Parts: sequence; C-alpha cells; structure tokens
Amino acid sequence: MQFSDVISERKSVRNFSDRAVSDSDIEEILRAGIQAPSAGNIQPWRFTVVKSDAARARLNAAVGQRWAAAAPVIIVVSLDPRPVNARYSTRGLTLYGIQDCAAATENMLLKAVDLGLASCWIGAFDESKVVEALGLKRPITPVTLLPIGYSAQGSGKQSRRPLDDVVSWI
Repeated sequence: MQFSDVISERKSVRNFSDRAVSDSDIEEILRAGIQAPSAGNIQPWRFTVVKSDAARARLNAAVGQRWAAAAPVIIVVSLDPRPVNARYSTRGLTLYGIQDCAAATENMLLKAVDLGLASCWIGAFDESKVVEALGLKRPITPVTLLPIGYSAQGSGKQSRRPLDDVVSWI
C-alpha cells in the first residue's frame, strides 16, 4: 500500500471480527513502533501484547470499553519514565516520554492499516487499574491501548477539518 493511502485509510475502528491476528503481523506492528523517533534516542516505550481471553477480560474490567476487549489483540504502550527523567528531568517526564510513546503508537496504527488490520487509539482509562489488571511493575505507566484486529464495520471515511481551519501561515 502506498504511504499516502495508509494515512488516508487509517480510522478509528470499534467493531472487530473474531478473525485471529497472526503473531508475525503483531511483530511487524511492534517493529514499526520501535522505529519511532524518541528524545535523545532513549526509546522509553514498553509494549505489552494482550492476547489471552482472561487478560483481555481483566483489561476490559479496568478500562470499561467492552468493544476493545472484542479485538483479538490489544497492545498496551507504556512509558518507563526513569531514562527520560534521568536525562531531561521534569520536561522528560511530563512531555518527551509521552511524545515518544505517542509517536510509537502512531507508527503502530499506520502499520496495522498497511497490513489490512484496524485499530483505535484509546487514551481514556484509569492507569492504576490497567497497571493492576496487567501486573505492570511501577514506575511503568500505561499511555495508550491499541485494540487490533480485522474490521467488522463499514469502510466509511472519517471527516477531517479543512486546512484553513487549523493552519496559520506567518
């Protein structure tokens, strides 16, 4: 798929078929994540691949978005704040590490589309409940959840605001 097509085809999908996602596709998505830029090349992201029914059920109980648990795979993108704090102090903790995880998340979303898969960026959750549900070791902090699977919803396009609404030329 051409890169411009990947970008234009990416949309938030909240309805997945029960078709399994191969481990090789998951690994390709994870490899795309680690290719993201990061402040000082620290790469503070950590990925948890949630596949089992039991783990997805625990995550659903913590997040409360039943549609997400219906995806066959959920990748949890977390931040290890220690290296960015050590190098950049407060700004590393409050900005750079989050930006790094966001860049990795976007790379993974785009790779999923390239592989014919669908996903949705979830940022609304109680982080302490997700930590507990997955047994993450603090200070690892979940930043985004990416349910991934084959779309079971229509192929309609999401609307976007025109450039004139969001761009200022100086």
